[in-house]
Amino acid sequence: MRPFWIWPIKKAASLLTADKDFGELIFRDHRYTFGIILIRLSGLTAKAKAEFVATAIKEHIDQMAQTFTVVSSNNVRIRPRLL
Repeated sequence: MRPFWIWPIKKAASLLTADKDFGELIFRDHRYTFGIILIRLSGLTAKAKAEFVATAIKEHIDQMAQTFTVVSSNNVRIRPRLL
């Protein structure tokens, strides 16, 4: 079975996750990904989270390729993915 992060690489797509440990796994094991978007939006409904993330992506799409991005209720942090 292939690792789950292979599909986003082949499709040049970012992987969206709410799992904080996932970013650590990618950085520690030096896994290549096209991009990761970590969603840190506790206390919101699923619909509100989806709208918030969609807005963040629309506003920052040109900066998100090959980055580790954290979307929280008070900001969007974009960090280049070091290989």
